[in-house]
Amino acid sequence: MVTQEPIDWDDAYSNFAYIPDGFGYPAKWLEQATSFREEMDRKGLLKLDVSYGEHDRNRLDLFMPSGDLRGLAVFIHGGYWMEDFDKSAWSHLARGAVSNGFAVAIPSYVLCPEVRVSDITVQVGLAIAHAANEVAGPIHLTGHSAGGHLVARMMTATSPLPQAVRQRIRKTVPISPLVDLRPLMKTEMNETLHLDAVEARLESPALLEPQEGIDVTAWVGALERPEFVRQNALLANVWSGFDCRVEAVEEPGRHHANIIEGLTDPDHPLTRNLLGL
Repeated sequence: MVTQEPIDWDDAYSNFAYIPDGFGYPAKWLEQATSFREEMDRKGLLKLDVSYGEHDRNRLDLFMPSGDLRGLAVFIHGGYWMEDFDKSAWSHLARGAVSNGFAVAIPSYVLCPEVRVSDITVQVGLAIAHAANEVAGPIHLTGHSAGGHLVARMMTATSPLPQAVRQRIRKTVPISPLVDLRPLMKTEMNETLHLDAVEARLESPALLEPQEGIDVTAWVGALERPEFVRQNALLANVWSGFDCRVEAVEEPGRHHANIIEGLTDPDHPLTRNLLGL
């Protein structure tokens, strides 16, 4: 008989502690984001703080391409649905899509414990729908970590997105996604998230049916914590049994903090996959 050692779930979801200078990344992101925002503002290609709801955090930034418009890309940030990130830390991730002719929407959302994860799902649906009203054409969705969970959740049969918006979505790329939320109930984070068994199941994309005909690539860094690699593969494994296109990619040499850098490069495989290039 093989005896499995108990899993330390807090350690399993601890990313920055296993990345060289991991805790220095948020400051770098903010600096790069601020620089890109200023660049786009000088060009008159930026709409800041577009409201999509009543809360102060129900705002999105919209970055426009300088040439012909090819569609809309949306990036949803992570932070375990509770860390003090907002849209202002991720602006630079719009560069790759904007350079390829896509408008990019990056929303903030209200965090736990003020709301529950299921409430954030609804907010993200509202943000995407609002951006879709602002920008014509096909829609491409991506998000990182908890944001990866949220864009995968948009592709489930119980998505909050209006049917007209769903029909415009051409590609979804959850990056380092959390697709089974049940293990998180065993972490200290759950003192803030307040996940219970019912909500964890109803908000876990891997436990839900995908919409028919969708095209999803679950993307993770090969150097990420094993739990993130496992969850990435889990989504592709489960959804491959349905009528949709789904694959899993493990990008060599990338960890949880630098996996998103591909979105800043117009020619990076991550950007090209997202935009269907």
